[in-house]
Amino acid sequence: METNDYYKRVLKDLRISVTDRCNFRCRYCMPEEIFNQDYPFLSRDHVLSVDETIRIARIFARLGVTKMRITGGEPILRKELPDIIAGIAGIEGIQDIALTTNGSLLAKQAAKLREAGLMRVAVSLDALDDETFMKMNGGKARVQQVLDGIDAAAEAGLLVKINMVVQKGVNEHALLPMVRYFREKGHILRMIEYMDVGNTNGWDWKQVVSKKEMLDRIGAEFPLVPVEPNYTGEVASRFRFLDGKGEIGVISSVSDAFCSTCTRGRLSADGMFYTCLFATQGHDLRKLLRSETDDEAILEKITSIWEGRNDQYSLERGTASGVRSAGAKVEMSRIGG
Repeated sequence: METNDYYKRVLKDLRISVTDRCNFRCRYCMPEEIFNQDYPFLSRDHVLSVDETIRIARIFARLGVTKMRITGGEPILRKELPDIIAGIAGIEGIQDIALTTNGSLLAKQAAKLREAGLMRVAVSLDALDDETFMKMNGGKARVQQVLDGIDAAAEAGLLVKINMVVQKGVNEHALLPMVRYFREKGHILRMIEYMDVGNTNGWDWKQVVSKKEMLDRIGAEFPLVPVEPNYTGEVASRFRFLDGKGEIGVISSVSDAFCSTCTRGRLSADGMFYTCLFATQGHDLRKLLRSETDDEAILEKITSIWEGRNDQYSLERGTASGVRSAGAKVEMSRIGG
């Protein structure tokens, strides 16, 4: 089954948040002055259970979703994570299961998650020096913890990619050291433009290091050539090192938006379905899951939501349409990146 939205974008990917909690306090996502002990995190009874998560994943698979990414918050904080992954791995039609994590807890869990059915992992790491990294993550972990998690994931047989948010005046000096290190390690590094996700990170255009700026800096030391996407809707623009030693990616939702090929839906830990990372409201699927609503009715509801989808926030950012649609956006910690 194929499900298309207003702009004929096909629903192919689902990002499933399994918790809104995280052990980091990254400035661009969960600044500590906001996300402190008084912040109203979801209570246990508001979070989808393992069975509910697998049930809704199975319904999305019937709608044509073939790729599922587990995210958070920090998903490894969810003790039932292996059970969730194993359940999704058993769904007919699912071809790819990935995990986004800060990597600090990955070393002890990588093998277990691989055994459960996980295929790929994207590890967030914004610098290789502790001073910069801890400044960005709220002082919650050192670099070596994450590097150990990356090594453990690779040893377990998981495909590993590294995600680096690049913020002007904060960690742009770490860009080339990151490129050099992961080029030698053989892992793909993906640089992410600093985005205006949520409402609490103090985003400013002036702090964005654009895709062009990043490519110019990297290309001056390592000549690059563009590579075709692996598939329609791939979020990162791909570039291969001219000497053939691997590749990098750039996720440029600010300077070079890719809304026109977006195939991703997002499910929050409390069962809200969002059709855009920058959404201001979601659709309550938990209520349907916990009522006597059958799978067919839920499937029809999701279909109607996606068919009515006309989100293209990044393309409209700064325009009159963008201003009209602006509002209190859902926090990234609720729906993942």
